Amino acid sequence: MVVVPVNCSCSSLQLYQHNAAYTILDDAENYYTIANETYQGLTTCRGMMEANSIDSRNLSVRDNLTVPLRCACPTRKQVASGVKFLLNYLVTWGDSISQIAELFNATNRSVLDANMLKEEDLIYPFSPILVPLITEPTKIDQAVPSPPPVRSPQTPVNPVVHSTSSSKKWVFVGVGTGAEPIKSDDSLVESQRFRNAVESLNIYKFEDLQFATSNFSEENNIKGSVYKGSFKGDDAAIKVMKGDVSSEINILKKINHSNIIRLSGFCVHEGNTYLVYEYAQNGSLRDWLHSTKHQTSITLEWKQRVQIAYDMANAFNYLHKYTNPPYIHKNLNTSNILLDSNFRAKIANFGLARSIHSHDQGGLLQLTRHVVGTHGYMAPEYIENGVITTKLDVFAFGVVMLELLSGREALTEDKNKEEELLYASISRVLEGENVREKLRGFIDPCLRNEYPLELAFSMAQLANQCVAQDLNSRPSMAEVFMILSKVLSSLSDWDPSDEIDRSKSLSRSSQMG
Repeated sequence: MVVVPVNCSCSSLQLYQHNAAYTILDDAENYYTIANETYQGLTTCRGMMEANSIDSRNLSVRDNLTVPLRCACPTRKQVASGVKFLLNYLVTWGDSISQIAELFNATNRSVLDANMLKEEDLIYPFSPILVPLITEPTKIDQAVPSPPPVRSPQTPVNPVVHSTSSSKKWVFVGVGTGAEPIKSDDSLVESQRFRNAVESLNIYKFEDLQFATSNFSEENNIKGSVYKGSFKGDDAAIKVMKGDVSSEINILKKINHSNIIRLSGFCVHEGNTYLVYEYAQNGSLRDWLHSTKHQTSITLEWKQRVQIAYDMANAFNYLHKYTNPPYIHKNLNTSNILLDSNFRAKIANFGLARSIHSHDQGGLLQLTRHVVGTHGYMAPEYIENGVITTKLDVFAFGVVMLELLSGREALTEDKNKEEELLYASISRVLEGENVREKLRGFIDPCLRNEYPLELAFSMAQLANQCVAQDLNSRPSMAEVFMILSKVLSSLSDWDPSDEIDRSKSLSRSSQMG
Protein backbone atom coordinates (compact mmCIF):
# COMPACT_ATOMS: atom_id res chain seq x y z
CA MET A 1 0.00 0.00 0.00
CA VAL A 2 1.33 3.43 -0.97
CA VAL A 3 0.51 6.37 1.27
CA VAL A 4 0.96 9.79 -0.33
CA PRO A 5 0.51 12.95 1.77
CA VAL A 6 -1.22 15.85 0.01
CA ASN A 7 -2.24 19.33 1.03
CA CYS A 8 -6.03 19.54 1.13
CA SER A 9 -7.73 22.91 0.77
CA CYS A 10 -11.08 24.41 -0.12
CA SER A 11 -11.43 24.92 -3.87
CA SER A 12 -13.47 27.58 -5.64
CA LEU A 13 -16.22 24.95 -5.97
CA GLN A 14 -16.59 24.83 -2.17
CA LEU A 15 -15.16 21.32 -2.19
CA TYR A 16 -12.11 20.11 -0.31
CA GLN A 17 -9.67 18.98 -2.95
CA HIS A 18 -6.02 18.42 -3.82
CA ASN A 19 -4.90 18.85 -7.42
CA ALA A 20 -2.19 16.31 -8.19
CA ALA A 21 -0.06 16.45 -11.32
CA TYR A 22 0.22 13.53 -13.71
CA THR A 23 2.12 13.05 -16.98
CA ILE A 24 0.79 10.51 -19.48
CA LEU A 25 3.35 7.73 -19.93
CA ASP A 26 1.65 5.46 -22.45
CA ASP A 27 -0.57 6.04 -25.48
CA ALA A 28 -3.06 3.52 -24.09
CA GLU A 29 -3.81 5.78 -21.11
CA ASN A 30 -6.92 7.93 -20.99
CA TYR A 31 -9.03 9.73 -18.38
CA TYR A 32 -10.82 6.52 -17.48
CA THR A 33 -7.70 4.39 -16.93
CA ILE A 34 -5.92 7.14 -15.00
CA ALA A 35 -8.90 7.69 -12.68
CA ASN A 36 -9.82 4.07 -12.10
CA GLU A 37 -6.55 2.16 -12.49
CA THR A 38 -3.63 4.49 -11.81
CA TYR A 39 -5.40 6.41 -9.03
CA GLN A 40 -7.52 3.41 -8.01
CA GLY A 41 -10.83 5.30 -7.98
CA LEU A 42 -9.71 8.18 -5.74
CA THR A 43 -10.72 10.51 -8.57
CA THR A 44 -13.31 10.07 -11.32
CA CYS A 45 -13.24 10.11 -15.11
CA ARG A 46 -15.74 12.97 -15.16
CA GLY A 47 -13.72 14.92 -12.58
CA MET A 48 -10.58 14.62 -14.68
CA MET A 49 -12.35 15.68 -17.86
CA GLU A 50 -13.71 18.78 -16.12
CA ALA A 51 -10.30 19.64 -14.63
CA ASN A 52 -8.41 19.46 -17.94
CA SER A 53 -8.89 21.35 -21.19
CA ILE A 54 -7.62 18.50 -23.39
CA ASP A 55 -10.41 16.62 -25.14
CA SER A 56 -10.50 12.93 -24.23
CA ARG A 57 -9.92 12.02 -27.89
CA ASN A 58 -6.78 14.16 -28.13
CA LEU A 59 -4.74 12.82 -25.20
CA SER A 60 -1.15 11.88 -26.01
CA VAL A 61 2.08 10.79 -24.30
CA ARG A 62 3.79 13.52 -22.21
CA ASP A 63 0.58 15.52 -21.76
CA ASN A 64 0.53 17.06 -18.28
CA LEU A 65 -2.78 16.59 -16.53
CA THR A 66 -4.40 17.81 -13.32
CA VAL A 67 -5.88 15.05 -11.17
CA PRO A 68 -8.53 16.39 -8.74
CA LEU A 69 -8.48 14.28 -5.57
CA ARG A 70 -11.35 14.81 -3.17
CA CYS A 71 -10.11 15.04 0.40
CA ALA A 72 -11.15 16.50 3.74
CA CYS A 73 -9.80 18.67 6.54
CA PRO A 74 -10.42 17.88 10.23
CA THR A 75 -13.46 19.44 11.81
CA ARG A 76 -13.20 21.61 14.91
CA LYS A 77 -14.33 18.71 17.05
CA GLN A 78 -11.68 16.44 15.55
CA VAL A 79 -8.96 19.07 15.99
CA ALA A 80 -9.94 19.47 19.64
CA SER A 81 -9.46 15.73 20.12
CA GLY A 82 -5.96 15.88 18.64
CA VAL A 83 -6.66 14.87 15.02
CA LYS A 84 -4.18 16.41 12.58
CA PHE A 85 -4.77 14.38 9.42
CA LEU A 86 -7.69 12.77 7.57
CA LEU A 87 -6.66 9.82 5.48
CA ASN A 88 -8.87 9.00 2.49
CA TYR A 89 -8.96 5.19 2.25
CA LEU A 90 -10.73 3.30 -0.52
CA VAL A 91 -12.61 0.25 0.77
CA THR A 92 -11.73 -3.05 -0.85
CA TRP A 93 -13.12 -6.58 -0.60
CA GLY A 94 -13.22 -8.05 2.91
CA ASP A 95 -12.56 -4.74 4.69
CA SER A 96 -14.28 -3.83 7.92
CA ILE A 97 -14.17 -0.66 10.00
CA SER A 98 -12.23 -2.44 12.74
CA GLN A 99 -9.63 -3.71 10.24
CA ILE A 100 -9.21 -0.26 8.70
CA ALA A 101 -8.89 1.37 12.12
CA GLU A 102 -6.30 -1.18 13.22
CA LEU A 103 -4.35 -0.78 9.98
CA PHE A 104 -3.80 2.92 10.68
CA ASN A 105 -3.61 2.71 14.51
CA ALA A 106 -6.92 4.58 14.89
CA THR A 107 -9.92 3.76 17.07
CA ASN A 108 -13.14 2.22 15.82
CA ARG A 109 -15.18 5.04 17.29
CA SER A 110 -13.14 7.78 15.59
CA VAL A 111 -13.55 6.13 12.17
CA LEU A 112 -17.27 5.53 12.69
CA ASP A 113 -17.83 9.14 13.80
CA ALA A 114 -15.75 10.58 10.94
CA ASN A 115 -18.00 8.83 8.43
CA MET A 116 -21.32 9.16 10.29
CA LEU A 117 -21.54 5.39 10.55
CA LYS A 118 -23.08 3.10 13.16
CA GLU A 119 -21.58 -0.18 14.38
CA GLU A 120 -24.09 -2.23 12.39
CA ASP A 121 -23.67 -0.30 9.11
CA LEU A 122 -22.10 -2.05 6.12
CA ILE A 123 -19.30 -0.59 4.03
CA TYR A 124 -18.94 -1.33 0.34
CA PRO A 125 -15.99 -1.77 -2.03
CA PHE A 126 -14.86 1.34 -3.93
CA SER A 127 -16.40 3.73 -1.39
CA PRO A 128 -14.03 6.17 0.38
CA ILE A 129 -13.62 6.07 4.16
CA LEU A 130 -12.06 8.91 6.17
CA VAL A 131 -9.60 7.82 8.86
CA PRO A 132 -8.75 10.47 11.51
CA LEU A 133 -5.07 10.33 12.50
CA ILE A 134 -3.18 12.04 15.31
CA THR A 135 0.20 11.34 13.72
CA GLU A 136 1.26 10.78 10.13
CA PRO A 137 1.39 7.05 9.30
CA THR A 138 4.93 5.73 8.94
CA LYS A 139 4.37 2.04 8.26
CA ILE A 140 1.57 -0.08 6.85
CA ASP A 141 1.68 -3.67 8.13
CA GLN A 142 0.35 -5.68 5.22
CA ALA A 143 1.59 -8.76 3.41
CA VAL A 144 2.37 -6.88 0.21
CA PRO A 145 5.68 -5.95 -1.44
CA SER A 146 7.54 -2.96 -0.02
CA PRO A 147 6.22 0.27 -1.57
CA PRO A 148 8.38 2.75 -3.43
CA PRO A 149 9.56 5.85 -1.52
CA VAL A 150 6.78 8.31 -0.66
CA ARG A 151 7.19 11.61 -2.45
CA SER A 152 6.85 14.93 -0.70
CA PRO A 153 3.50 16.77 -0.91
CA GLN A 154 5.04 19.36 -3.25
CA THR A 155 6.27 16.77 -5.73
CA PRO A 156 4.02 15.87 -8.68
CA VAL A 157 2.98 12.27 -8.18
CA ASN A 158 2.98 9.61 -10.87
CA PRO A 159 1.75 6.60 -8.88
CA VAL A 160 2.24 3.24 -10.57
CA VAL A 161 0.04 0.21 -9.91
CA HIS A 162 2.18 -2.93 -9.90
CA SER A 163 0.83 -6.40 -10.55
CA THR A 164 1.90 -9.07 -8.09
CA SER A 165 1.69 -12.82 -8.00
CA SER A 166 -1.10 -12.49 -5.46
CA SER A 167 -4.56 -11.00 -6.04
CA LYS A 168 -3.58 -7.79 -4.17
CA LYS A 169 -2.69 -4.48 -5.78
CA TRP A 170 -0.75 -1.60 -4.40
CA VAL A 171 -3.26 1.10 -3.56
CA PHE A 172 -2.70 4.83 -3.85
CA VAL A 173 -4.05 6.53 -0.73
CA GLY A 174 -4.23 10.31 -0.23
CA VAL A 175 -3.79 11.85 3.23
CA GLY A 176 -5.41 15.25 3.78
CA THR A 177 -3.14 17.59 5.78
CA GLY A 178 -5.27 20.71 6.02
CA ALA A 179 -4.08 23.12 8.70
CA GLU A 180 -7.36 24.90 9.30
CA PRO A 181 -10.52 23.21 10.57
CA ILE A 182 -13.63 23.67 8.46
CA LYS A 183 -16.71 25.29 9.94
CA SER A 184 -19.14 22.48 9.24
CA ASP A 185 -19.21 18.76 8.53
CA ASP A 186 -18.96 19.23 4.76
CA SER A 187 -15.86 17.04 4.81
CA LEU A 188 -18.12 14.05 5.44
CA VAL A 189 -20.09 14.41 2.23
CA GLU A 190 -17.64 12.61 -0.05
CA SER A 191 -17.20 9.60 2.22
CA GLN A 192 -20.95 9.34 2.64
CA ARG A 193 -21.76 9.46 -1.06
CA PHE A 194 -21.60 5.80 -1.96
CA ARG A 195 -22.99 4.59 1.37
CA ASN A 196 -26.00 6.89 1.04
CA ALA A 197 -26.49 5.78 -2.54
CA VAL A 198 -27.04 2.15 -1.68
CA GLU A 199 -29.39 2.51 1.27
CA SER A 200 -32.88 1.15 0.51
CA LEU A 201 -31.62 -0.78 -2.54
CA ASN A 202 -31.24 -4.54 -2.93
CA ILE A 203 -27.68 -5.84 -2.97
CA TYR A 204 -27.46 -8.75 -5.41
CA LYS A 205 -24.92 -11.53 -5.42
CA PHE A 206 -23.02 -11.89 -8.68
CA GLU A 207 -23.96 -15.57 -8.81
CA ASP A 208 -27.64 -14.56 -8.78
CA LEU A 209 -27.07 -12.24 -11.75
CA GLN A 210 -25.27 -14.99 -13.63
CA PHE A 211 -28.17 -17.37 -13.03
CA ALA A 212 -30.79 -14.74 -13.96
CA THR A 213 -29.10 -13.97 -17.29
CA SER A 214 -27.93 -17.51 -18.16
CA ASN A 215 -24.37 -16.31 -17.52
CA PHE A 216 -24.94 -13.12 -19.54
CA SER A 217 -25.70 -15.11 -22.66
CA GLU A 218 -26.07 -13.62 -26.11
CA GLU A 219 -29.76 -14.60 -26.12
CA ASN A 220 -30.33 -12.36 -23.08
CA ASN A 221 -28.42 -9.38 -24.45
CA ILE A 222 -30.82 -6.50 -25.00
CA LYS A 223 -28.34 -4.00 -26.38
CA GLY A 224 -24.71 -3.19 -25.68
CA SER A 225 -23.97 -3.91 -22.02
CA VAL A 226 -27.63 -4.40 -21.01
CA TYR A 227 -29.01 -7.89 -20.39
CA LYS A 228 -32.42 -9.30 -19.60
CA GLY A 229 -32.63 -11.28 -16.39
CA SER A 230 -35.34 -13.16 -14.53
CA PHE A 231 -35.58 -13.26 -10.73
CA LYS A 232 -38.19 -15.74 -9.50
CA GLY A 233 -40.33 -15.05 -12.56
CA ASP A 234 -39.90 -11.25 -12.50
CA ASP A 235 -38.02 -9.80 -15.47
CA ALA A 236 -35.35 -7.16 -14.98
CA ALA A 237 -32.78 -5.27 -17.06
CA ILE A 238 -29.18 -5.57 -15.85
CA LYS A 239 -26.69 -2.95 -17.01
CA VAL A 240 -22.95 -3.59 -16.69
CA MET A 241 -21.02 -0.39 -15.92
CA LYS A 242 -17.44 0.63 -15.15
CA GLY A 243 -16.19 3.57 -13.14
CA ASP A 244 -18.01 5.69 -10.56
CA VAL A 245 -21.78 5.17 -10.85
CA SER A 246 -22.69 6.38 -7.35
CA SER A 247 -24.15 9.63 -8.72
CA GLU A 248 -26.70 7.81 -10.88
CA ILE A 249 -27.55 5.42 -8.03
CA ASN A 250 -27.97 8.30 -5.61
CA ILE A 251 -30.38 10.12 -7.94
CA LEU A 252 -32.52 7.11 -8.83
CA LYS A 253 -32.88 5.91 -5.24
CA LYS A 254 -34.46 9.27 -4.34
CA ILE A 255 -36.90 9.28 -7.25
CA ASN A 256 -40.27 7.58 -7.22
CA HIS A 257 -42.27 8.24 -10.36
CA SER A 258 -44.15 5.90 -12.67
CA ASN A 259 -42.57 7.48 -15.77
CA ILE A 260 -38.97 7.15 -14.57
CA ILE A 261 -37.25 3.78 -14.75
CA ARG A 262 -36.98 2.19 -11.30
CA LEU A 263 -33.63 1.01 -9.95
CA SER A 264 -34.16 -2.01 -7.71
CA GLY A 265 -30.59 -2.81 -6.72
CA PHE A 266 -26.98 -3.38 -7.70
CA CYS A 267 -23.97 -5.68 -7.46
CA VAL A 268 -20.25 -4.84 -7.40
CA HIS A 269 -17.97 -7.54 -8.79
CA GLU A 270 -14.35 -7.40 -9.94
CA GLY A 271 -14.37 -3.67 -10.64
CA ASN A 272 -17.72 -3.64 -12.46
CA THR A 273 -21.03 -2.38 -11.11
CA TYR A 274 -24.20 -4.18 -12.20
CA LEU A 275 -27.33 -2.03 -11.95
CA VAL A 276 -30.65 -3.89 -11.85
CA TYR A 277 -33.62 -1.97 -13.28
CA GLU A 278 -37.25 -2.72 -13.90
CA TYR A 279 -37.74 -4.30 -17.32
CA ALA A 280 -39.37 -2.34 -20.15
CA GLN A 281 -40.98 -4.98 -22.38
CA ASN A 282 -41.23 -2.87 -25.53
CA GLY A 283 -37.68 -1.56 -25.62
CA SER A 284 -36.74 1.98 -26.53
CA LEU A 285 -38.72 4.60 -28.40
CA ARG A 286 -35.89 4.71 -30.93
CA ASP A 287 -36.53 1.06 -31.77
CA TRP A 288 -40.12 1.87 -32.70
CA LEU A 289 -39.48 5.09 -34.61
CA HIS A 290 -36.20 4.47 -36.41
CA SER A 291 -35.03 0.86 -36.15
CA THR A 292 -35.83 -1.88 -38.65
CA LYS A 293 -36.75 -4.00 -35.61
CA HIS A 294 -40.40 -2.93 -35.66
CA GLN A 295 -40.85 -1.83 -39.27
CA THR A 296 -43.67 -4.19 -40.11
CA SER A 297 -47.39 -3.55 -40.22
CA ILE A 298 -47.11 -2.55 -36.53
CA THR A 299 -46.40 1.11 -35.79
CA LEU A 300 -47.06 3.54 -32.97
CA GLU A 301 -50.57 4.96 -33.37
CA TRP A 302 -51.42 8.61 -32.85
CA LYS A 303 -52.87 8.13 -29.36
CA GLN A 304 -49.81 6.17 -28.30
CA ARG A 305 -47.52 8.95 -29.50
CA VAL A 306 -49.46 11.61 -27.62
CA GLN A 307 -49.46 9.40 -24.51
CA ILE A 308 -45.69 8.96 -24.76
CA ALA A 309 -45.17 12.73 -25.03
CA TYR A 310 -47.48 13.23 -22.05
CA ASP A 311 -45.60 10.62 -19.98
CA MET A 312 -42.28 12.27 -20.78
CA ALA A 313 -43.59 15.69 -19.81
CA ASN A 314 -44.99 14.25 -16.59
CA ALA A 315 -41.57 12.82 -15.66
CA PHE A 316 -39.67 16.01 -16.43
CA ASN A 317 -42.20 18.21 -14.68
CA TYR A 318 -41.55 16.04 -11.62
CA LEU A 319 -37.76 16.25 -11.97
CA HIS A 320 -37.72 20.02 -12.49
CA LYS A 321 -40.40 21.04 -10.03
CA TYR A 322 -41.07 18.41 -7.37
CA THR A 323 -37.66 16.97 -6.44
CA ASN A 324 -35.41 18.73 -3.96
CA PRO A 325 -33.01 19.70 -5.33
CA PRO A 326 -34.30 19.79 -8.92
CA TYR A 327 -32.59 17.51 -11.43
CA ILE A 328 -31.66 18.01 -15.07
CA HIS A 329 -31.36 14.83 -17.15
CA LYS A 330 -29.01 16.37 -19.76
CA ASN A 331 -29.18 13.44 -22.18
CA LEU A 332 -32.78 12.98 -23.29
CA ASN A 333 -33.07 11.16 -26.61
CA THR A 334 -35.22 8.37 -28.04
CA SER A 335 -32.76 5.69 -26.89
CA ASN A 336 -33.25 6.80 -23.28
CA ILE A 337 -37.06 6.61 -23.43
CA LEU A 338 -38.23 3.08 -22.67
CA LEU A 339 -41.70 1.65 -23.26
CA ASP A 340 -43.42 -0.82 -20.95
CA SER A 341 -45.94 -3.49 -21.96
CA ASN A 342 -48.66 -0.82 -22.31
CA PHE A 343 -46.41 1.54 -24.30
CA ARG A 344 -46.16 3.92 -21.36
CA ALA A 345 -42.91 5.87 -21.39
CA LYS A 346 -40.18 5.65 -18.76
CA ILE A 347 -37.14 7.93 -18.75
CA ALA A 348 -33.83 6.06 -18.32
CA ASN A 349 -30.04 6.60 -18.25
CA PHE A 350 -29.28 9.23 -15.60
CA GLY A 351 -25.51 8.95 -16.06
CA LEU A 352 -25.17 12.64 -17.05
CA ALA A 353 -27.92 13.96 -14.76
CA ARG A 354 -27.09 16.61 -12.20
CA SER A 355 -28.80 18.56 -9.47
CA ILE A 356 -29.02 22.33 -9.63
CA HIS A 357 -29.09 24.82 -6.80
CA SER A 358 -28.30 28.39 -7.92
CA HIS A 359 -30.93 30.77 -9.28
CA ASP A 360 -30.88 33.10 -12.24
CA GLN A 361 -33.43 35.18 -14.18
CA GLY A 362 -33.74 32.48 -16.80
CA GLY A 363 -34.45 29.83 -14.20
CA LEU A 364 -31.92 27.55 -12.56
CA LEU A 365 -28.48 28.12 -14.11
CA GLN A 366 -25.09 26.44 -14.06
CA LEU A 367 -22.07 26.56 -16.36
CA THR A 368 -19.71 23.79 -17.44
CA ARG A 369 -16.64 23.42 -19.62
CA HIS A 370 -17.43 19.75 -20.16
CA VAL A 371 -20.12 19.60 -22.85
CA VAL A 372 -21.40 16.07 -23.45
CA GLY A 373 -24.64 14.75 -24.88
CA THR A 374 -26.21 13.42 -28.05
CA HIS A 375 -25.77 15.47 -31.21
CA GLY A 376 -29.09 16.69 -32.53
CA TYR A 377 -30.63 17.03 -29.07
CA MET A 378 -28.28 19.50 -27.40
CA ALA A 379 -29.46 23.11 -27.03
CA PRO A 380 -27.34 25.83 -28.71
CA GLU A 381 -26.53 27.69 -25.47
CA TYR A 382 -25.17 24.45 -24.01
CA ILE A 383 -23.01 23.65 -27.05
CA GLU A 384 -21.65 27.19 -27.39
CA ASN A 385 -21.28 28.36 -23.79
CA GLY A 386 -21.85 25.35 -21.52
CA VAL A 387 -25.05 26.86 -20.06
CA ILE A 388 -27.07 24.31 -18.08
CA THR A 389 -30.67 25.06 -17.10
CA THR A 390 -33.90 23.10 -17.04
CA LYS A 391 -34.49 24.53 -20.54
CA LEU A 392 -31.78 22.12 -21.73
CA ASP A 393 -34.22 19.25 -21.12
CA VAL A 394 -37.05 21.26 -22.67
CA PHE A 395 -35.06 21.63 -25.89
CA ALA A 396 -34.32 17.90 -26.11
CA PHE A 397 -37.96 17.18 -25.30
CA GLY A 398 -39.00 19.32 -28.27
CA VAL A 399 -36.71 17.32 -30.56
CA VAL A 400 -38.24 14.04 -29.35
CA MET A 401 -41.73 15.45 -29.95
CA LEU A 402 -40.72 16.25 -33.52
CA GLU A 403 -39.52 12.66 -33.93
CA LEU A 404 -42.86 11.39 -32.63
CA LEU A 405 -44.69 13.61 -35.11
CA SER A 406 -42.52 12.98 -38.15
CA GLY A 407 -40.95 9.55 -37.63
CA ARG A 408 -37.67 11.16 -38.71
CA GLU A 409 -34.37 11.02 -36.82
CA ALA A 410 -33.01 14.01 -34.91
CA LEU A 411 -29.95 14.10 -37.15
CA THR A 412 -29.72 12.91 -40.75
CA GLU A 413 -27.63 13.55 -43.86
CA ASP A 414 -28.88 14.98 -47.11
CA LYS A 415 -27.84 13.71 -50.53
CA ASN A 416 -24.70 15.88 -50.32
CA LYS A 417 -23.69 14.21 -47.02
CA GLU A 418 -24.40 17.41 -45.10
CA GLU A 419 -26.04 17.32 -41.66
CA GLU A 420 -29.76 18.02 -41.38
CA LEU A 421 -31.06 18.81 -37.91
CA LEU A 422 -34.71 17.95 -37.40
CA TYR A 423 -35.37 20.89 -35.08
CA ALA A 424 -34.25 23.31 -37.79
CA SER A 425 -36.99 22.12 -40.17
CA ILE A 426 -40.15 22.67 -38.13
CA SER A 427 -40.14 26.48 -38.40
CA ARG A 428 -40.21 26.17 -42.21
CA VAL A 429 -43.25 23.91 -41.93
CA LEU A 430 -45.21 26.28 -39.69
CA GLU A 431 -44.32 29.54 -41.44
CA GLY A 432 -45.62 31.02 -44.68
CA GLU A 433 -48.43 29.63 -46.84
CA ASN A 434 -49.91 26.14 -47.24
CA VAL A 435 -49.20 25.22 -43.62
CA ARG A 436 -51.77 22.39 -43.64
CA GLU A 437 -50.22 20.75 -46.68
CA LYS A 438 -46.67 21.21 -45.38
CA LEU A 439 -47.65 19.78 -42.02
CA ARG A 440 -49.24 16.70 -43.62
CA GLY A 441 -46.01 16.22 -45.53
CA PHE A 442 -44.07 16.47 -42.27
CA ILE A 443 -46.19 13.98 -40.30
CA ASP A 444 -45.02 10.37 -40.25
CA PRO A 445 -46.55 8.60 -43.30
CA CYS A 446 -46.88 5.45 -41.15
CA LEU A 447 -49.87 7.17 -39.50
CA ARG A 448 -51.73 7.08 -42.84
CA ASN A 449 -53.54 10.35 -42.10
CA GLU A 450 -55.19 8.72 -39.07
CA TYR A 451 -54.67 11.70 -36.78
CA PRO A 452 -56.54 14.97 -36.09
CA LEU A 453 -54.68 17.62 -38.05
CA GLU A 454 -55.64 20.43 -35.66
CA LEU A 455 -54.13 18.62 -32.68
CA ALA A 456 -51.06 17.68 -34.73
CA PHE A 457 -50.68 21.38 -35.49
CA SER A 458 -50.92 22.23 -31.76
CA MET A 459 -48.24 19.67 -30.92
CA ALA A 460 -46.00 20.91 -33.75
CA GLN A 461 -46.35 24.47 -32.45
CA LEU A 462 -45.47 23.31 -28.93
CA ALA A 463 -42.42 21.41 -30.19
CA ASN A 464 -41.34 24.49 -32.16
CA GLN A 465 -41.52 26.59 -28.99
CA CYS A 466 -39.47 24.00 -27.10
CA VAL A 467 -36.62 24.15 -29.63
CA ALA A 468 -36.48 27.95 -29.74
CA GLN A 469 -32.91 29.25 -30.06
CA ASP A 470 -33.39 31.61 -27.12
CA LEU A 471 -33.78 29.56 -23.95
CA ASN A 472 -36.01 32.25 -22.40
CA SER A 473 -38.48 31.77 -25.27
CA ARG A 474 -38.96 28.11 -24.41
CA PRO A 475 -41.84 27.10 -22.14
CA SER A 476 -41.22 25.46 -18.78
CA MET A 477 -41.89 21.75 -18.50
CA ALA A 478 -44.87 22.58 -16.28
CA GLU A 479 -46.38 24.55 -19.18
CA VAL A 480 -45.59 21.74 -21.63
CA PHE A 481 -47.22 19.22 -19.32
CA MET A 482 -50.37 21.33 -19.00
CA ILE A 483 -50.76 21.68 -22.79
CA LEU A 484 -50.21 17.98 -23.42
CA SER A 485 -52.72 17.15 -20.69
CA LYS A 486 -55.34 19.05 -22.68
CA VAL A 487 -54.32 17.41 -25.95
CA LEU A 488 -54.53 13.94 -24.40
CA SER A 489 -57.87 14.72 -22.80
CA SER A 490 -59.31 15.87 -26.13
CA LEU A 491 -58.52 12.45 -27.60
CA SER A 492 -60.81 10.60 -25.18
CA ASP A 493 -63.70 10.63 -27.68
CA TRP A 494 -61.58 10.63 -30.84
CA ASP A 495 -61.42 7.62 -33.13
CA PRO A 496 -59.08 7.11 -36.14
CA SER A 497 -62.09 6.20 -38.30
CA ASP A 498 -63.28 9.79 -37.88
CA GLU A 499 -60.34 10.97 -39.95
CA ILE A 500 -60.97 8.32 -42.63
CA ASP A 501 -64.63 9.37 -42.91
CA ARG A 502 -63.64 13.06 -42.98
CA SER A 503 -61.10 12.37 -45.73
CA LYS A 504 -63.70 10.52 -47.83
CA SER A 505 -66.21 13.34 -47.30
CA LEU A 506 -63.71 15.96 -48.42
CA SER A 507 -62.83 13.84 -51.45
CA ARG A 508 -66.53 13.52 -52.51
CA SER A 509 -67.09 17.26 -52.01
CA SER A 510 -64.11 17.99 -54.22
CA GLN A 511 -65.45 15.71 -56.97
CA MET A 512 -68.92 17.31 -56.81
CA GLY A 513 -67.41 20.78 -57.02
